[in-house]
Amino acid sequence: MEKLYDMAVKTGEYTTSDDETKGRYENIGAVMKSENGSFCLLKKTFNPAGVQTAEGKDSIIVSLFKPKPKGEADIPF
Repeated sequence: MEKLYDMAVKTGEYTTSDDETKGRYENIGAVMKSENGSFCLLKKTFNPAGVQTAEGKDSIIVSLFKPKPKGEADIPF
């Protein structure tokens, strides 16, 4: 199996010591590829109802990030 992407959702924002606003993300799974095709592994504790959405929207954005080499963070935050 090969990991194609890490999956993440934005859970909030924070301000750095330089007064820069950045997003806070949670890794919720991965997109994988095997000899039988591609599939998604989703963290079973992930609850999409807790992800912030724009008013009037009923869907969330799941971002895909290329995996980092072992020893580095999975997603850039």
